[in-house]
Amino acid sequence: MKIQFKLSFLFFALFLVTQLPINNAKACTRVVYHGPDGTYITARSMDWKDEIPANLWIFPQGMQRNGEVGRNSISWTSKYGSVVASSWDIAVSDGMNEKGLVANMLWLAESKYPAFDTLGNKKGLSIAAWAQYVLDNFATVNEAVAALEKESFVVASAYIPGTDKFTTLHLSISDATGDNAIFEYIDGELVIHHNRSYQVMTNSPVFEKQLAINTYWEGIPGTIMLPGTNRAADRFVRASYYIKAIPQTDNTRVAVASVFSVIRNCSVPFGITSEAEPNISSTRWRSVSDQKNLVYYFETVLTPNTFWVDMKGIDFGRDTKSRMLVIGNDNMYAGNVMDKFVEAKPFKFAGLN
Repeated sequence: MKIQFKLSFLFFALFLVTQLPINNAKACTRVVYHGPDGTYITARSMDWKDEIPANLWIFPQGMQRNGEVGRNSISWTSKYGSVVASSWDIAVSDGMNEKGLVANMLWLAESKYPAFDTLGNKKGLSIAAWAQYVLDNFATVNEAVAALEKESFVVASAYIPGTDKFTTLHLSISDATGDNAIFEYIDGELVIHHNRSYQVMTNSPVFEKQLAINTYWEGIPGTIMLPGTNRAADRFVRASYYIKAIPQTDNTRVAVASVFSVIRNCSVPFGITSEAEPNISSTRWRSVSDQKNLVYYFETVLTPNTFWVDMKGIDFGRDTKSRMLVIGNDNMYAGNVMDKFVEAKPFKFAGLN
């Protein structure tokens, strides 16, 4: 009778999870590994229903930037250099700066941003440049949280150029100390979740509800049962379990390989589509950021190899130029690709139309 009750409760809970409103057609997973001796590694998958062209960029210190929302845009000069992955060369989706701060942009359908008045008194920042702003200006999560919680500017969103998709994203950051923070705009208000234990983020529902779902699953041994679908809530639970179940080691080769295995486990097989479940999106690429050794790993589903950028070999000085690595066009890379980057004019962030 006791066992029957537990099973009944389990299936009831599973039913509740499956009824959660997950209507995003764009899905991703982000997870942070906490190993010994300062071994911190952040991984993410980029899942999207359609092709989402990505290139890698090296941006130096001293770049002059603006928020790309008109005359009320904020402006800044990049304090730190970074290696980033672009989307369509109009936005930064992912990256790590020279201090080991990592920024990841993921889809969140529930996002609702504050109104931005292009003629008002408050400055604005295009959502396309949100991640880059953080990478340019801060070395740690604490620094970023202390600055962004002041809300000295408005994050302004718009439709993805050429589509009918309004951009709804949340931002996660992690640093070389293992600290984590997640920034969401809910009902026009900025909500910041700041705790080093927040190692996993996916998509819908909002992060507070993701934590509640995961709390339930923590009572069920992962060796017995884990949710296995591609839904965001299920990926959150699997990533939360596996990132702690893999070897906790300062052996970089083992740690990086283990983290790659977790983010692959949470990925969606390439070519998967479902008319009944438009939230299922194929994984297009994955990144793994070794924040201790400053190595940015990257792999796409259309190439058989993993390649990387050893940031310790980059001169991020103000007198250097931005550089680009073209990922598409059937280019094939393996190993350290530093010598494959070519000087290129930095792309313009998408702004308000």
